[in-house]
Amino acid sequence: MMLPDSPQNIVIVRAPSPSVHYIPGSMTSDTSSGILLTAHSQQQTTVSTVQQPVHSLSQPVSESWCLTSVKVIKFSFNWTINNFSFCREEMGEALKSSSFSANANDKLKWCLRLNPKGLDEESKDYLSLYLLLVAAPNSKCETRAKFKFSILNSKGDETKAMESQRAYRFVQGKDWGFKKFIRRDFLIDEANGLLPDDKLTLFCEVSVVADSVNISGQTQINSFKIPECQLSNDYQFLLDNPVYSDVTFVCGQREFPVHKAILSARSKVFQAMFEHKMLETERSRVEIEDIDGDIMFEILRFIYTGKAQNMDKLADALLPAADKYCLERLKVQCEEALCTTIDRDNVADTLILADLHSATQLRQQAIDFINTHTQDVLETAGFQTMIRTHPHLLADAYRAMASAQNNIICPPRKKQRTA
Repeated sequence: MMLPDSPQNIVIVRAPSPSVHYIPGSMTSDTSSGILLTAHSQQQTTVSTVQQPVHSLSQPVSESWCLTSVKVIKFSFNWTINNFSFCREEMGEALKSSSFSANANDKLKWCLRLNPKGLDEESKDYLSLYLLLVAAPNSKCETRAKFKFSILNSKGDETKAMESQRAYRFVQGKDWGFKKFIRRDFLIDEANGLLPDDKLTLFCEVSVVADSVNISGQTQINSFKIPECQLSNDYQFLLDNPVYSDVTFVCGQREFPVHKAILSARSKVFQAMFEHKMLETERSRVEIEDIDGDIMFEILRFIYTGKAQNMDKLADALLPAADKYCLERLKVQCEEALCTTIDRDNVADTLILADLHSATQLRQQAIDFINTHTQDVLETAGFQTMIRTHPHLLADAYRAMASAQNNIICPPRKKQRTA
């Protein structure tokens, strides 16, 4: 039975049917089929160490504290099946390993259940593998455990591993596992080296959640209050005041006294500009003609403080400038702001902007919007202009649309009931 909160390929199976072949004992052979099953287990207990928490200087400190330590018992199990190709179990029939546990005194007994030809029609081309709780202190005892299955190849290395995503609830007689553990044809293929000498070796690791312990105490508080970092504000002050500036940017009617060292550290473009002895830099005055003064101020504010303001109004103008000066973080922030304003009328212009400045995330968002609102976008003037000026973007949009349609998974048809 598939549970709503379980991973897609993990199912819970009721008590095994009468067709299941149970082979008890640590080493038992079925003389009629010539199949030999051997099993070995190893146990390791992991317990979290409880100690008083250590607080960092910036972390709030409380007067009292509590630590919860969860005990996890880890152990492994090795199951070898000789002459695997001679297994005579049909679909739905199973082999069982011998029972195993974390240690000799552990009352929880486990075993592995293998369906060589799948559990049902859906998994008939696969091996189905499950971890079964054989015995517990009582029938209502509930145990939580994670598990991992793998196959040991001819070199003894783990391969084709599958692991549960969380700790599942086990009760006596129930099992969890993978209905489609591995394709049978892939397993049998000699080139894959998973059946050396026709021997299948399954390796299982189990982590059982045991008791949890709470430890609490009081904290000795040292009343030190560390001031907040003012670096961003200090650099904003440096930008707003011409003290110690060594170069001036001129954008139209506005001038910005700035500092070569800061600009070079933050932008490779400015670093290259100041390293080459250009006439402008030697005069300590640089004319910038292709960027508006307000946009240049926002660029400098980001360089000095790492912050950007007025993003909702200036993102489309800031993005080309951020691209020009290789300010990748600011560029992506502009992409994010523009993504929130995409509509049928501006999506074509947004796609052109993203393409011109290699804004890959914004470009993909625009293409996705076109694919999901195709009829509305086709009628806009911006889209018609894009077709004429940037035809390659139209081709990219249709290519993405075709790819999305190919990835659609149709639901299975319902079986018709017959009278």
